[in-house]
Amino acid sequence: MEDGHMREKCTALDHGTQDQQRQFICGVIEGFYGRPWTTEQRKDLFRKLKKLGMDSYMYAPKDDYKHRAYWRELYTVEEADHLSSLISAAKEAGIVFYYALSPGLDMTYSSQKEIATLKRKLDQVSQFGCEAYALLFDDIESELSKADKEVFQTFANAQVSVTNEIFTHLSGPKFLFCPTQYCASRAVPSVVDSEYLNTLGSKLNNEIDILWTGDKVISKIITIESVREITEILRRPPVIWDNLHANDYDQKRVFLGPYTGRSPELIPYLRGVMTNPNCEFYGNFIAVHTLAFWSRCSLDSKMNSSMSADIKLETENEDDLPVECLSKNVYHPRLALKNAITDWLPEFFVEKEAFGPITKPQPQVEMVMPIIPIIPSINTCMSLTTTTTTSTNTRTVPEVNTTQLQALADVCSTVSSTLTPISNPVMNSLVSPTKVVTNDDIINPIPTTVASNIELPEKIPISIVPVAIMEAKGVEESSELNRDLFDPVKNTESAIGANQIESSKVDNLPIVEDIPIDEKREQVNSLSVDTMLDDHSLSPLSAGVIEPMECSSINSQISPKEVNKLMVADDVVMEDSANDINSMHVESPSSSPVSNAEMHDEDELVAKSTATRTKISLEDLSLLCDLFYLPFEHGSRGLKLLSEFQWLKVNANVMLQVGASGTASAGGDAAKPIKPEVSEWLQRSEGFAKLCAGVQDLLFKVADCENKEISHDLYSYVWDISGALSLLNGFVQWLALGHFPPNMSSYTEGSYTWFSKGWKEAFMSGEQEPWVFRGGLSADLQRLMPVDAGNDLFVYKLPEQPTANYYQIRPYRSSDETEINKICTRTYLQWQSNEDDDEILLPAHLADIVADAVVGAHLTLQPEFCVVAYDNTDSIVGYACGALDVNAFQRNVDICWLPELREKYPRTLLETDAAGSSKAHKMVAEFVETFHNCAAVCPSEVFGTFPALLSAGTLREAEQRDNGIVKRLLTVLLAALRANGCFGVHVCVPEQDTEQMSFYTKIGFIEVYRNEISKCIYLGRRF
Repeated sequence: MEDGHMREKCTALDHGTQDQQRQFICGVIEGFYGRPWTTEQRKDLFRKLKKLGMDSYMYAPKDDYKHRAYWRELYTVEEADHLSSLISAAKEAGIVFYYALSPGLDMTYSSQKEIATLKRKLDQVSQFGCEAYALLFDDIESELSKADKEVFQTFANAQVSVTNEIFTHLSGPKFLFCPTQYCASRAVPSVVDSEYLNTLGSKLNNEIDILWTGDKVISKIITIESVREITEILRRPPVIWDNLHANDYDQKRVFLGPYTGRSPELIPYLRGVMTNPNCEFYGNFIAVHTLAFWSRCSLDSKMNSSMSADIKLETENEDDLPVECLSKNVYHPRLALKNAITDWLPEFFVEKEAFGPITKPQPQVEMVMPIIPIIPSINTCMSLTTTTTTSTNTRTVPEVNTTQLQALADVCSTVSSTLTPISNPVMNSLVSPTKVVTNDDIINPIPTTVASNIELPEKIPISIVPVAIMEAKGVEESSELNRDLFDPVKNTESAIGANQIESSKVDNLPIVEDIPIDEKREQVNSLSVDTMLDDHSLSPLSAGVIEPMECSSINSQISPKEVNKLMVADDVVMEDSANDINSMHVESPSSSPVSNAEMHDEDELVAKSTATRTKISLEDLSLLCDLFYLPFEHGSRGLKLLSEFQWLKVNANVMLQVGASGTASAGGDAAKPIKPEVSEWLQRSEGFAKLCAGVQDLLFKVADCENKEISHDLYSYVWDISGALSLLNGFVQWLALGHFPPNMSSYTEGSYTWFSKGWKEAFMSGEQEPWVFRGGLSADLQRLMPVDAGNDLFVYKLPEQPTANYYQIRPYRSSDETEINKICTRTYLQWQSNEDDDEILLPAHLADIVADAVVGAHLTLQPEFCVVAYDNTDSIVGYACGALDVNAFQRNVDICWLPELREKYPRTLLETDAAGSSKAHKMVAEFVETFHNCAAVCPSEVFGTFPALLSAGTLREAEQRDNGIVKRLLTVLLAALRANGCFGVHVCVPEQDTEQMSFYTKIGFIEVYRNEISKCIYLGRRF
């Protein structure tokens, strides 16, 4: 058997020698959607490719101005200079520069005028010194136009005719062709029986190489058998267009794992391999480096490519690897990654200034609507994140099938939504060496749709709450690129119907489509719609997503020639806050009573901690790669974070015996030794905290590294996952207190998480494209937080620049009371102050009256439901306090708290003390009057659905530094309330207090009841 395999391999090698005198193609395709790389980055890439022994680069950025949308237009003198310099730089480095065009969106194949235009464009490029070309027909509709049907029998015949003519016109240069059916899953009806592929094989010039992505758009593995199959059909070995490291379909993922899933034994069967990697240029060192290593090998190590949890890359050495891995001809992904990390580290210490934010394709929509969760579409990079969805009367973990998905989608399709899509700006990477320039005056004619009529697999995991943890990273005007490095695009949550136009990429051409509301949703099969879709905060099942090579239906794709046929609406201006309920409450420091000197002191402390922090190391890069590994795999420490949190949550009941007294965490009574199970839980919780601290330390090091281009490419991803871990670690610390019932797991066990039946297996199988499991490790971590209907809580505004100002969350301690009182007072006075008014000042003896009224009862009566945010000096910057049952809480307030306040603040106080300014006096008078009356009774309309009470506040300066701090505080508190069987919370706000109303509405609270007598508004939210 083995001898037969070796003979077959030798035959393949001989065949390769005879049939391919040409060199094996190995290089990089710049073929993703989103902002292209810059001229200088491409030249840097050529130098790296030369050093690594690679030989090819394809210029094919989907959203570059004249590659696809305006392929007919010739280059200007300025653009020609940049393109010529690129071609010359590639030649100097010994790299073949493939210039690619994508004319398939709107080309008439039978038109001699169109063919002449295509020839003229490529002739111009040939004058720049280009000697290699590519025509790409991916991501287009396979229907011929009426004119083309009169000339060509099939779509394949039309493409073959044009391509052969162009190849001949250019005198037979090196030439690549990307078919419309570019992978096995898109071959109709199959690879073997595809008329399209068979036509290419028989009629396309044999000297033209054909690109192929494998079994899927993003293939987990590529086998010799599958390559032999397509080779037979195409009558030539394919060039693999490898999307393994492509990330333009997911805002939250960047892939830093090694090239894997393809044995080097494939090489004799292939014409070449080119990787289409991450959008982030500096995120591609690992992808390119390990591919180069792979291309020099001839054998596979036959070992599992993933980094198992018991093998730590940072500690292993060559002695830990099998003997065969030490051979230069044997490829082992883990060893390749180790070598790549070693070579990558020096890049972080090269001083470079950042020139602007990276951007992935991102539509802007105003509302959210549920759709079937596996339908991909172009340029809709929303992060699919799911929080737990649990029924309180069941512990079963469902396996979701297609029937359930379709039924649920039918119910959800009645939800109303209004779309206001805004297209990506037209981008040009050939007018500046270090910037990508946008031009809003030029219409981008490539719109987007949700792919329809896509067959659902029999069973896939369902994702309930899609969440864009980070808002979209916008492309700025060229004059602003250096200044606004992380200005987020608003309204990132996608609102798409299953067969509905989702987003148009035509500037200022909004498409509005309404769907009638059906308020009576019914339960679907075993899925509880009520728990998945809150009446007031509907969460979509999924958002459309962009595939690395996906363009959806031609019916909604408009060429420049057809733009004038569209109905043009008025320009839509997205206000910073008007239509964005997810934006944070950030105001100018000028309106804050907080001392500037205090904030300056904090800046100095941050600077000192930065100065003493160690530089980024190999260990740090190993962790970074683990956190952002591969589309179908998480790295070892990523898996450990998931498993440790799950273990701590599942086994938290051991803390019930010690939680009330806190003896376990405080050292306890020496006469009562800690039980082994408690000791284990505490040790593992400490270990989890160290893992989280390691990720935060990585965040600081990435922010501080000398190479700011790398920092800006990677910071947002590490910031995102740090935020997720701050939630989990804060919740673990709260669990250690033991303030939850024995049946907590019935409230917190998620139905659709990494540990749900079949979820992990489906994720790792590669049978589904990775956009089915959106959001990567960060999303998987967030799904473990027991908060439903909380999609808005995971949408954060990115910091404007990489920063070490980051806040952690922990449970309240008694020593925090003074600081919380100060923050509560400051925040409340800010809410009561108008910009034009004088600052409200309270006399010293009344300094605590606000805190006593707002948070004092919470801290005294139910401190177990209080959490705080703190900085790296352990100073408190925000708090969130809750009461599990508002009626019971108010009874206790009447009995235990108000009597103390009546004694502390007697009514006679108002007669003897003017209390400062008139506004301050009025405020004090209202508080004193409240103290001397019974606590207000919560209306039954509110208590029935929103039984918990909330009070929260943060320093505005802290919000400006970390815009996600309020939402993260709220998330941890809501998780604690849910662990106690509570699913709704409310706040009561005086109707004239507009600032406080704004604060709570921006974290997802909506009006649920209005008391006309007391002039108070009750705001509530489910979770």
